This record gives sequence, structure tokens and C-alpha cells, in this order.
Amino acid sequence: MSETQINFIRHKIDADLAKKLHKSIQTRFPPEPNGYLHIGHAKSVCLNFGLARDYNGKCNLRFDDTNPTKEDAEFIKSIKADIEWLGFKWDGEAQYSSNYFDKFYDYALELINKNLAYVCFLTTEQTREYRGTLKQAGKNSPHRDSSITENLELFNKMKNGEFAAGECVLRAKIDMSNSFICLRDPALFRILFEPHHQTGDAWKIYPMYDFAHPISDAIEGITHSLCTLEFQDNRRLYDWILEHLDDFNKPNRPHQYEFSRLNLEWTLMSKRQLQILVEQNLVSGWDDPRMPTISGLRRRGYTPASIRDFADRIGISKVDSTTDMKILEDTLRDDLNAKAPRSMAVIDPIKVVIENYPPEQIESLSAPVHPQNEAMGKREILFSKELFIDRADFAEDPPNNKFKRLAIGKEVRLRNAYVILATTFDTDFDGNITTVYATYDPETLGKNPADGRKVKGVIHFVEASKALEAEFRIYERLFTLENPGKNEHFEQLINPKSLVITSGVVEPNMANAPPEQAYQFEREGYFCRDNQPSDGLIFNKTVALRDTWSS
Repeated sequence: MSETQINFIRHKIDADLAKKLHKSIQTRFPPEPNGYLHIGHAKSVCLNFGLARDYNGKCNLRFDDTNPTKEDAEFIKSIKADIEWLGFKWDGEAQYSSNYFDKFYDYALELINKNLAYVCFLTTEQTREYRGTLKQAGKNSPHRDSSITENLELFNKMKNGEFAAGECVLRAKIDMSNSFICLRDPALFRILFEPHHQTGDAWKIYPMYDFAHPISDAIEGITHSLCTLEFQDNRRLYDWILEHLDDFNKPNRPHQYEFSRLNLEWTLMSKRQLQILVEQNLVSGWDDPRMPTISGLRRRGYTPASIRDFADRIGISKVDSTTDMKILEDTLRDDLNAKAPRSMAVIDPIKVVIENYPPEQIESLSAPVHPQNEAMGKREILFSKELFIDRADFAEDPPNNKFKRLAIGKEVRLRNAYVILATTFDTDFDGNITTVYATYDPETLGKNPADGRKVKGVIHFVEASKALEAEFRIYERLFTLENPGKNEHFEQLINPKSLVITSGVVEPNMANAPPEQAYQFEREGYFCRDNQPSDGLIFNKTVALRDTWSS
């Protein structure tokens, strides 16, 4: 276990186990199926499943599906796929809060019978007015002192759909003057005439999250319920509910602990805001490679190991902070540098004609699949009279003496091949260079020139006759501001250069590149083949070879 993994939650678990409060731990990951998981959720996934793994405990997957107006089976499917892709497996079958709708209703009846809940007919505006403020106590609802018998009848009518949606709610009877506003008679059930993706039209009332959450935890035997800091005040309501239900008022009942959520620069960490991007077609979908969703990161070429390592590096604490995107990208580079196969691609090609190379000859050369890992073997690269190099690797008029790429009268080495010397070039009517002519030194394959000439520059290439055409999608930050979520009109801050599409060529061995497999295109960056069906080769840029945003 790394030092960053040792945190206050682990200390609490260690203490609870030492006191024999629990025989083993049980955690849960409780997403609401109203969108795709993002990198912030990955932090919680790694925490909950990682704790269960490290303590030989169990972790449930439970969908918080108490609001059918926003939920969809598509999101359930994607959440399951993301968790498994990250390398985790939940205990048993996936659970749903809707599995417990009957029990939620029964526990609400228990609170009514204990005179701890009542049906309230205040409007939303009146409820807000009666609630008070942080500086001013609230005041009791005129329905607060209704009899137990009356409240049982009213709640049954709510269940049977005899009231309009929004006409009334079931509220807990706690304390309208409490300093924690969440304890000022919060709503427990509301009326919704919406079909549910799991229960159909069986229910006309649905529990509020703050009511369903602690009860679901208790039913499932959760020992440590881990939430982000925005639920810190709600812990008082979590405890109140369990303490006032006979089945759960026990020393070993679940307890809630809060940690800081992930805030990541240059992107959004709100499903609501991400959904706006999708609905307004500002991105291609939830899995757009510019999105911070797990499916978007996966499509872009991020690996499960890099995301787990990222969660480890940022650690768990109670301090709210914003994480530099560089940390996420550095973990990815570290992972890919160690295991990504190498290949060559030319993203903005111009042709090079080697005038002294035999016509019609295609030479097979050998290059390492990974220069630091001989066990990965060798790959074949081709060489012939006509090659493609990147346009940026030739200069008609080099900017200075430090220019180490190809220029007229200047030599460079082609990577894993020969030294060439540029002699002249052709241009089109607009003055754009179309073809560079060069000669090669046949004695320089794998060795320096015999006469001691020093060749400092090395550029990559792809042999022309067997080259495969490919589309390259180059991604940059999605937003032009470091913290776009703080701007009311964040959707107007889309970086116009966040996606640039170019056409180029790759080595023929990339024809069967599997989707999502990351490659280092030498001198260009890390790329992976897009995971969506396509008639041609499409490669997404995963990350640059080095950080280009810190300067």
C-alpha cells in the first residue's frame, strides 16, 4: 500500500475492526443512473472497491434510482461497463434502491406511527419561506400537528395517486429551529406520476435520496458509507433516520464519512453540465474523447491502470482543492511509456523522393516494438525510393542554426533507417512544398557516416507505396478557461481548437490495430484507434509525449 493510500478513512476502518465493531467491511458505490460516469466518479469507484479489496471485504454496486424523471437504462449499462473496465467487480448482483420501495414505504409508516413524520401541503415557495435561513430559524408547517391517523390516511392516498404531483409531500418531524437546515423537517417522499425503468407504473410516490440512502445502506449491511463533502451536513439526517427506525438503531449500523470530491482543471465535474454539452451537440456524445467521462477517456486511449494510479496519486482527504490536469496526463504518460508499442505515422505528409535509390525496390528494415523492452520484439518497417515525412520536418529556409531537421544541403537520419541529404523541392501554384528530393547514404544503416560526418537530426517517415491512409483527431483542452464550471455560460467557452482533424499515413502494420490500443507514434505522441465503427483508419491523439501546457 502506497503512502498516498493511507488516509483518515483507513484509520477509521482500522479502529472499527480493532474494536470488533465489524467482522469485515462492506462498502458500496451508489451512482444515480442519470448520466455517464466521469473521472470524479472514478475516484469514488477506486476508493470503495479498493477498500473492499484491501480489507478482504465486499463492495456493492447500487443504483440510486429514486428519480425516474432523469434515469435511463442506457446509463445503467454504461456504468456497469465503466466499473468493469476500470478493473473492479461488485459483490453479487447489482442492486437498486427501487428493490426496496416496499420497505421504504413501510419505514415511512413506522415514522408516522411514531409521530415523527407528517403529510404537508405547503407549496414549494411556502416550504422555502417556512424553512428559514442560516441566520433565522424556520417555523412549523400548519400541517405539522396533524394526527397520526390522519397522516396514515393521507400517506396512503399519496401512494394510491389520489393527489396531484407536487400537491403534498411526506416530511420528517425533526426541528424547524435546528442550525442544520437539512434537519428542518426534510421531505421523505414526493408524488411523481412517472413510469420507473425497474418498477414500471407500480408506484406514484418515490422516496427522496436522503431517506433512501441510509436505509439502503442498512439493508445491505454497509459498514462505511463514503460520500463527498457536499453531503457532510446531511450526515445528521442520515443518522437521525437510522436512529429512529427500530431495525437499524444498533452500534454496528452504517456510518457515513465524507471526503473531498475531485475538481479537475480545464473541464467539468458535473453530470448536469456535461449533459448540457451533449444535449446542445457541443460534443459528439457522452463518449466524446474531449469529455472527462470514463467512456470518453477510454475512447481517447486512457488505460484503467493510469486512472487507478491517478486516484492513488491525488489521495483522499477532507480538503477541497482543484487538481492540475497535468497530474492525470503524467500518470497516463508513465503508463504508456512503459508498455505502448512504437510505430510511425505522418500526420501532415509531404513526399520525399530518394533519387539515388533503386526504382521499384522496397527494402524491409527492422525496428524495436519498444526500445526499452526487448521482450516486446521487433517490427518490420519498409524503405523505398518514395517516402512521406512530416511537413514540419522540412524547412526551405531554416529559422536558425539549431534547426535539426531536413533542409536543402542538410542531412538528417530517417528513424531506424538511412541518412539522407535534401537537394531540391517542388511547390504547387500557391507556393506550398509538395515534394522534396534527396539522396541517401547506403552505408549508414544502423551506423554513422564512415567519414566522420556528424548527423544530429532524426526524423520519422513512412514508406509511400505501402502506406495506409488514416485520419488523425488531435485533441486539446475542451475549454478556454481553467475552471469553466464556475462560469454561468460555460457552454460559450468551448475551445475552437479542441478538435483538429487531419489526414495522413501510417505504417502498414497498423491495418489491424485494435480499438483503444495505445501506440506511441514516434515523435508525434500517443494515439489509439477509435473504438467506433468506421470505413477507414481513425486514430485519436491520447496525449503528447511531454506536457505542452505548462509553459
